[in-house]
Amino acid sequence: MRNKIVEESVLFVSLLKWLVLSSVVGITVGAATAAFLKILHASIAFATPPSHAFFLLPAGLFLSALLVKYVAREAKGYGTEKVIESVHRHSGRIRAVVVPVKLAATVVTAAVGGSVGQVGPSAQIGGGLASVLAGFLKFDDNDRKKLVICGISAGFSAVLGAPVSGAIFGVEVLFVGTLLYEVLLPSFVAGIIGYHTASFLGVTYFHYPIRAISAFSDAFFLEIIVSGIFFGICAIVVIETVHGADRLFAKLRIWQPLQAILGGVVLALLASVFSAKYLGLGLNTIQEALQGVRMVSYDFLMKTVFTAITFASGGSGGIIAPILFVGATAGSFFGDLLSLDRATFASIGMVSVLAGAANTPVAMSMLAIELFGGEIGAYAAIACVVSFLITGHRSIFPTQVMAMKKSSSVEVELGREVENVKTRFKYREKSFIGQGIRLRDKIRRRIQNGGGE
Repeated sequence: MRNKIVEESVLFVSLLKWLVLSSVVGITVGAATAAFLKILHASIAFATPPSHAFFLLPAGLFLSALLVKYVAREAKGYGTEKVIESVHRHSGRIRAVVVPVKLAATVVTAAVGGSVGQVGPSAQIGGGLASVLAGFLKFDDNDRKKLVICGISAGFSAVLGAPVSGAIFGVEVLFVGTLLYEVLLPSFVAGIIGYHTASFLGVTYFHYPIRAISAFSDAFFLEIIVSGIFFGICAIVVIETVHGADRLFAKLRIWQPLQAILGGVVLALLASVFSAKYLGLGLNTIQEALQGVRMVSYDFLMKTVFTAITFASGGSGGIIAPILFVGATAGSFFGDLLSLDRATFASIGMVSVLAGAANTPVAMSMLAIELFGGEIGAYAAIACVVSFLITGHRSIFPTQVMAMKKSSSVEVELGREVENVKTRFKYREKSFIGQGIRLRDKIRRRIQNGGGE
């Protein structure tokens, strides 16, 4: 009995401890995110047509790359990935200087029209502030990582106005195929308080309840499945294009800021030929897609290319918002292609492509409910999970740790970072795939025997 009392006392004290700490993180990150968003949107106003500020892209990306290279290398690229890396490789340690550098580099990149987002920087700023607090309190590695995860959740929630999905995102994004239940409560608290703090300080959010949901039918269910497969393929295209661009620019072997100038020139030329709407956050295009406006068929492909070049050449920001753009426009295209409701599939595509690219189907299913209403939740969840499975053992975040196999017929070494994962087909005679292979081989033998006769 005494042991039970001691156990409950320890758990109660631990609960109080993390309620206080996560609340502090939520308030701090919510306030920091609000300040960041106001500065960011003020800078973006400078980059909108008809000002044609995108012709300043070479100079802006040069300045961003210079700032990152010589002040804080951890601010390079997209923020969420750097926080994941810090948790897995550095026990959650993030230098204090990363926070202002990430803010400044993102603002500069976005001001001239670089294709970046605001979610990743908010997550990195949140994780950085949480890491600084953990250092001040002299936390051990385990508690520091937990606090950094709270910072991720608070940043995601405060920037998107989605506290539940933000909390789940923080505990889902670190590993492929598992949730960190140990941090679930403090992540929820940090996410909710971060959202309300940012909202109190004037941050506004868009929510689009989808009302034109088809009544359940076999045909509609099949359409959702097919859309999930399509969105998973879109996620693969995003992942491979972004990582491919990184490898391509790395082969140039020239001074990073000069690479940034080159990337800026390419982006400015592409924007002149195609459209400036593929630059910046692209929030207006996302809103139009969600409203059912017909999109250009290649919008999602062009946004992928613009984003890949921005990051590969030296831009700094977040990659989640560009992926939301890709998902929304891909969904609109899918709806158009099959004569379905564009708004419905734009909303499903928006969350499903990110679910596949980031391996976060649970968080994205919740995001669909928070942004678009409960009516679409079940359908979005199916598409998110299908996209997640179709994407395979890859990720837009290469330092995610693999914690599950997406198929029993694929051999994967668990516990390794995604970028180091090698997959191998495992033949199982009694599996569906195994039966298919047996049937194929049987048909081949019959054809060969018939040909010999």
